[in-house]
Amino acid sequence: MTAAARNEVRIIGGAWRGRKIRFPPDVPGLRPTPDRVRETLFNWLREEVSGSRCLDLYAGSGALGLEALSRGAREVVFVDRDPRVARSLTETLAAFGGDGGIVRREDARAFLLAGGEPFDIVFLDPPFDAGVLPVLTSLIDEHAWLRPGGLVYLEASAGDAAPPLPATWSLHRSKRAGEVGYHLARAGESGRAPAEPASS
Repeated sequence: MTAAARNEVRIIGGAWRGRKIRFPPDVPGLRPTPDRVRETLFNWLREEVSGSRCLDLYAGSGALGLEALSRGAREVVFVDRDPRVARSLTETLAAFGGDGGIVRREDARAFLLAGGEPFDIVFLDPPFDAGVLPVLTSLIDEHAWLRPGGLVYLEASAGDAAPPLPATWSLHRSKRAGEVGYHLARAGESGRAPAEPASS
């Protein structure tokens, strides 16, 4: 594998199929979702992506969010705190003409704590050794980041069990490929009301 190939992946479906996503080398924890896993995930999401509003948290290469835009998502918010990653994502969206992409250079937990408009689909692919999936799913639930019936993709090490989920969510799909364990959860149709602001 060449040095260039180590920091690029291809869009595998939709309007941008075959286009290369290049991302900064040597960013700690940046590990794009493998092609095989993305293909399965977007087969799962086949009826859900078009017209959806998505969140790509710990965006990294942006492969998940860009794949969603390529397949007809209305809007994708990319969140990553690394300035190199944010700059690369902004440049990629400009090159692709990705008007529906919004890049936020921000810490993932700080973003979730701020609250905002709910998403239809949330992609969660933090570094495997960060151990943050339970915290992230709790914050998404507590701050009503997911519309009722919305979907959350969770990626972890293949050796780990499926991450614990909020009580109103259910595990919809689960699979392993190589070193990756990947899961799709659905929020309860009843949803959850936004948390009350903390008193000063």
